[in-house]
This record gives sequence, C-alpha cells and structure tokens, in this order.
Amino acid sequence: MAERRVNVGWAEGLHARPASIFVRATTASGVPVTIAKADGNPVNAASMLAVLGLGAQGGEEIVLASDAEGAEVALDRLAKLVAEGLDELPETV
Repeated sequence: MAERRVNVGWAEGLHARPASIFVRATTASGVPVTIAKADGNPVNAASMLAVLGLGAQGGEEIVLASDAEGAEVALDRLAKLVAEGLDELPETV
C-alpha cells in the first residue's frame, strides 16, 4: 500500500472550502484513496462528510493511502495539494 504523510497546509484545516477542493481533487484522480489523522482510522477521501468528520486542523499530520494502480502519482499530487494549501490540484508534481 502506498502512503503519504503530510501536514495540512490550509490554516483553517480541512474544513468547508479546503475540504471541497480536496474531495474534488481526490475524485478527479480516479484512484480510491483513504485519509486519516496520524493515529486515526482511515476514511474515504472522496467523501465530503468523511473528510469533514476528521476535523483535521491546519498543521496537523494526515495520512493518505491507496493500493490501487496509479496510487503513487495520485498520492504525490494530493499530498502536494494538502501540504501547500493549494486552490486546485496541480497538473504535475
């Protein structure tokens, strides 16, 4: 299983707008991904309610994981999005 540990770059954490950006990017990747707090249970990263339910704060470490084909590239892109608090999924890493 591929995994990326990253600190949330959005000051407000994964709430409202940042969560929406992240969920859209996850869905667009076409790869099933889970997200969890560092020591928490993983949830579906393509579910807005699940991502909001994490309550991940700015600067807090999260874990992105997937065992699907193409996971390495998808996780790199999603990790960059989260770490840098970007407004959209980067075209390249």
